[in-house]
Parts: sequence; C-alpha cells; structure tokens
Amino acid sequence: CNCTMLSSTFRRAATAAVSRSTTVSIARRTMAQGPASGGEISDELLAKLGSLSTQALVDGLWVMGWPSAQIDGARPLHSSHKCVGRAVTLNFVPARPDIAQDKPAGGESPEYEAFEKCGPNDVLVMSSTGPWESVGGDIKFLRLKQREIGGLVTDGSVRDTDEIINYGFPCFSYSTTARQGPAAMQPWECNGVISVSGVTVRPGDAIVGDQDGVVVVPAKVADKVYNIAHGREEIEEIVKEELIKNPGPPGKFYPFMSGKIKVDSPLGQLLATKGITPENSNQFEGSADW
Repeated sequence: CNCTMLSSTFRRAATAAVSRSTTVSIARRTMAQGPASGGEISDELLAKLGSLSTQALVDGLWVMGWPSAQIDGARPLHSSHKCVGRAVTLNFVPARPDIAQDKPAGGESPEYEAFEKCGPNDVLVMSSTGPWESVGGDIKFLRLKQREIGGLVTDGSVRDTDEIINYGFPCFSYSTTARQGPAAMQPWECNGVISVSGVTVRPGDAIVGDQDGVVVVPAKVADKVYNIAHGREEIEEIVKEELIKNPGPPGKFYPFMSGKIKVDSPLGQLLATKGITPENSNQFEGSADW
C-alpha cells in the first residue's frame, strides 16, 4: 500500500540523513584541532635569532608575558655545540603491543619521516617519554649527519655519545645512556605539536641552543621577540662597557625593564650618549611596541 511505500521512503531518507550528519560531524571534529604550525620564519630572521644569546631570547619572551620557553631538560652534548633552526618535531609514546603493531614499519616509521624533513636550517626536536630513555644512537643518527641537520634537541637521552659528537651536528639532550629505546617507547607522530620538558613546540618554531640551554621562539611572534631581545642585548653591552670603563656597582644601570626605561634615569642618560633614544628604541617608557 501507499503507507508501506511512504514508510520505506522515510526510512531510507532518515538513514541517509544520519549518514550525512555523521560525516559532517566527523569533519567538524577534525576541524576542532588547530593547525600544527604557528607561522613561517624566513632564513634572514632565523639567522638574526641565531645571532642572539638564549638569555636574550628568554628575556624577550618574558617581557611579552609569554610562558617559559627554555627546554630545561636539554643540555649540549659538547661544549662547542650551538644550534639554530626551524623545528621538525617527533613525538614518542610509551610502548604498547598494539602501538608497535600499528606504527608504520621500517623506513615508513615516523622517526625516519622526520629525518627526511631535516636539513641545515632545521632542528629535530624529539619528545621523549622519560629523561633516561634513548631516542637513538649512531646508526639512526648517521642519517642526520648525511642530511647535514642544523641540530638535534631532546628531553630524553642519546646513545653512542662519542660517535654522535664525531658526526659534528649540534646535539642537546637530557643525558646519555646505554639503554635501548624501543623497549620503553615508540615514535608515533612527525610534525605535530609536542611538549618537551613541559615546553610547547610547534613545527616551524625557531629553536636556538647554546651553552646555557635551548629556547623555543614561537614562529607567530618571532620577529617581535627578536626586536625586543636585540634591543636588550645592545643596552646590556653598553652597560657592561661603561662598567669596565668606570668600575662600580651595576645597580646604577642594571637590571632594567624593557619598555620602562625612563629618559632622565642614569641608564636613559647613558643610552642617550650612544644615540639610543625613544625615537629609535622600543626599550623606553612609552616606546614599547608589544
């Protein structure tokens, strides 16, 4: 009868609607995740950031009110190591049988995907599940040498220390270890947002490392951080030069707060003799541009 036909039609329409709704819902859920990268950093800006000390960069972010950006769990493997580059990220997760089964095997593994994305202007940032777990050793990292990578940073540990130092690329890790990594953790994702010693790292962020540690400069504000940090370094050099020339307690000039230096203060007057004024510096009261 017509009722049966109509009922069947309604059921088909309802099923199709549910299917469409599910598809749209799934699409919306995937859209709820923000982009992994926060922006792009030019080679020129990258070089400028690399010319500054990690202290200046930390200070620049602090002045802007951003959270801690120093990866405390990453120390240089050798005293000569210094790095600057855009972050290529790799996230490790605790080992579990199904993780080991589902992770792409062999050369398709996320860690090797990350390796191939790295070059001279890139720093591979590896998020470990623990400070003493090994993220790799000489055989794996030979590929990083071949790629002429800009650096390796991890809050985990590395193996085959002498050989890695011989490879020549800068390496920053929590420590060194003889342990094998696969028993404790598995590489799971390349170029996602990761946490390294509690510091967020997004692909494309600037990574700068020296003897004081490693700092993450978010790509979205990298230019502004550079301007603040560079201005601070200029002033600190002037203060240091003055104290060498006229020895005395630094409290007359230092410390100072960026964006709050008063023109008529001893520091403001010293800077004026060097041609630094509110007209050409963002470090003075009323000249802050952040």
